[in-house]
Amino acid sequence: MILVAVLGWQLLLAVGAPALTRPLGRNAGYVLAAGYLAGAGLLTTESPVLLADQAVTVSWPWLPSLGVYAALRMDALSFVFALLVLGVGAFVMAYCPRYLSAGSRHTRVYVTMTLFAGAMLGLVLADDLLVLFVFWELTSILSFLLIGQDGRTKVRGPAIQALIVTTTGGVALLVAVVVLSASLGTSDLDRILADPGRLATGPAWAAGALVILAAITKSAQVPFHFWLPGAMVALTPVSAYLHAATLVKAGIYLLMRFSALFGGQWPWDLTLIGLGLLTAIVGALLALRQHDLKALLAYSTVSQLGLLVGVIGVGTPASDAAAILYTIAHALFKATLFMLVGIIDRQAGSRDIRALSGLRRAMPITVMLTVLAAMSLAGLPPTIGFVGKEAIFDALSGVHGVPWLGWVAAGLAVLASTLTFAYAARLVYGVLSGPIRQRELHEPAWSFLAPAAVAAVIATALGPAVAVLSPMVERAASDARPQGQAPYLAFWHGFTPALGLSVLTVLLGTLLFLCRGRTDSMLAAIPTTSPFTGYLERFRRTLLRLGAVVARPARVTAPAPYLTRPLLAVVALAAVAVLLVGPLPAAQADPTRGGDWLVLGLLLVPLAGLVSTRSALAAVALTGAVGLILAAWFLTVGAPDVALTLMLVEVLTTVVVMLALRGRPGRLVAPGRRAGIVAGAGLAVLVGAAA
Repeated sequence: MILVAVLGWQLLLAVGAPALTRPLGRNAGYVLAAGYLAGAGLLTTESPVLLADQAVTVSWPWLPSLGVYAALRMDALSFVFALLVLGVGAFVMAYCPRYLSAGSRHTRVYVTMTLFAGAMLGLVLADDLLVLFVFWELTSILSFLLIGQDGRTKVRGPAIQALIVTTTGGVALLVAVVVLSASLGTSDLDRILADPGRLATGPAWAAGALVILAAITKSAQVPFHFWLPGAMVALTPVSAYLHAATLVKAGIYLLMRFSALFGGQWPWDLTLIGLGLLTAIVGALLALRQHDLKALLAYSTVSQLGLLVGVIGVGTPASDAAAILYTIAHALFKATLFMLVGIIDRQAGSRDIRALSGLRRAMPITVMLTVLAAMSLAGLPPTIGFVGKEAIFDALSGVHGVPWLGWVAAGLAVLASTLTFAYAARLVYGVLSGPIRQRELHEPAWSFLAPAAVAAVIATALGPAVAVLSPMVERAASDARPQGQAPYLAFWHGFTPALGLSVLTVLLGTLLFLCRGRTDSMLAAIPTTSPFTGYLERFRRTLLRLGAVVARPARVTAPAPYLTRPLLAVVALAAVAVLLVGPLPAAQADPTRGGDWLVLGLLLVPLAGLVSTRSALAAVALTGAVGLILAAWFLTVGAPDVALTLMLVEVLTTVVVMLALRGRPGRLVAPGRRAGIVAGAGLAVLVGAAA
């Protein structure tokens, strides 16, 4: 039950956040950060079970008639992602109190972020396809609320854009869930992944393509990469959380989880390798031409996610371990960089790298931490980014199938990493160089700097100490795709081809940085806006116009148009049934009882009053009388549940109608034309006959 306890604890934190912010204000973030760490501690108590190749599970019936269970399962892969959600979430929550201004809507930020963390936890712990889909959609909705927190026009547009793209992927995932459940006769995720051979070729191809579509929309892969940099208009803590550990990592988790089912098939593997490496290069090129530090980090996230998608497609134990390790590394250094950029923006009043100057002298600790995090991004020792990047090079060079494919993939990864090194060097140079221009520039309070400092130190220390992570990463790689033993992770593997590729990346990246004067003009020619942005906006406007057309008949004040369409639908359904279903079954003995005629006679009295009265109060009373007589009838024929439901509906209807009639004339308006009365009577006869 520990999984339920952690999810329940996260919900309790969200519910209790308003009560915390009333006495503590924005400092409630520290309490919430401690709550995140408590949840992570609870999960960590199960690590011996996970390392012993077992899983923690809990399940209870949800839709028994469909065989759907509200099932949760934590193996080593889920555990790694859950710790990232809670661990990075704790850093971001501890960062919020000093970043958020005293008059901001910190309660709303805290509640939404905590609910979002709970949704991400549910996603990575789900052991049923339907449960997985529900939490997947919750992350999309809550990310929309997080990106558009303050409701400004410039924020609302990117938030809507992100929602449309991610929910498009959600629709694809829903269809994949239906295909898999219908083909295999179960929605149990563990059973489905345990026996990939049960899935026929046709459904496998369809479901695999839909899963990839869902993942690349959430993880901002080409051509859907445009929404993620647009979402940088959100608050910096929100950007740090979404870009580092949560929303964009949902797609990575989905691909890792479903690789056990679809991995090893050339369409799946080649699609992920090609699409991922293309995204890595495109994202790095776009990052290299940015001057806004936050925009640079946003495009950097696109590039790093592409690198992860590409290595997942390799489909070996080494590639799975590399993807998991680099996911951890990326979460640490990207969250650190976003928090530090937020600090620089607050202290210097700008994020433009061309306007920053003198930070090395005025803010030495902030600059030192920025350099450490940028070293991890660039893949320099001794950081965990170096170990993770080297593992990726080693995995990509080992692509099997076509002899030359491995070195082509590794070469493309080196190209993307060279561009990454160049923009990381540009970031470091921007904060190190130049004289002090602002006399009031100074270090922030330690309480503001501490979350980023701790994350930066951890990201640096885990490089030499990567052996601490190795057992869990190996176990997670095996849980993702049980096909062999993942290699042991170490800081130093000797003089290997992967080390040579790392050295080559540094040399080429340094050369590219030194030649930035010549390359900037070429980079400026690269468009930063994707044509898909325009297509998406046109699609949204077309959808709104279509909605207006569909809703136009309902824009009337009279009830007749509302009633006519569903009643005509009843008649149309009856006609279709007569034409397509064929004759009705043979008549049986008359089931009518003598008392039924009495009920019919009683019904005719209030019905006759209803069609003739002009008093609103009398009409409400007579409608309730009809409902009560029918409820009594159902009770006499042995259907007390139907009778109770009908009585509840009648009571609620009466209450609502009486509230609606307050302050209005007590007389009903008589029909103006006899033709309307005749048409209504004719429709009533048709519906009665159809029924």
